[in-house]
Amino acid sequence: MILSCTKIDKNYSDGILLKTDSDFSALSVKEGMFRAFLAYIADDGVILRDGAYPGKGKKALEEYYSGKSDSSFMLSWEPRYEKISAGGDMGYTYGVWTNRIRSSKQVSRGTYVTIWLRQDDGSWKFVLDSGTQGLPGEAD
Repeated sequence: MILSCTKIDKNYSDGILLKTDSDFSALSVKEGMFRAFLAYIADDGVILRDGAYPGKGKKALEEYYSGKSDSSFMLSWEPRYEKISAGGDMGYTYGVWTNRIRSSKQVSRGTYVTIWLRQDDGSWKFVLDSGTQGLPGEAD
């Protein structure tokens, strides 16, 4: 029999990832999606999107966003659940995102999941982010 000796870190507070994810969304609304994603992605983070190969790393994301504008839309999301590992160093959130086109009343919605890794300074950065499109009206 193999026993694990993993040290459990209970020095994190419940709700920390919900708050982190909410702050991430607020930055997207205030300063744009590009700036928000660059602020919260880990250096080796990955983004999965429909119709695209995985975006790997902060540097690749900076290059992808270079020369593009995110001023025509406003992306926000509402985290609905968090789960943090027993060690307190990794967790995930999921929820519902909303994208509003600024020049029209067009709104699209979907779901997402974000996997987070606690950094050496105690902050959280995402290591994987993925979403789906086509969410119908509000669920119960």
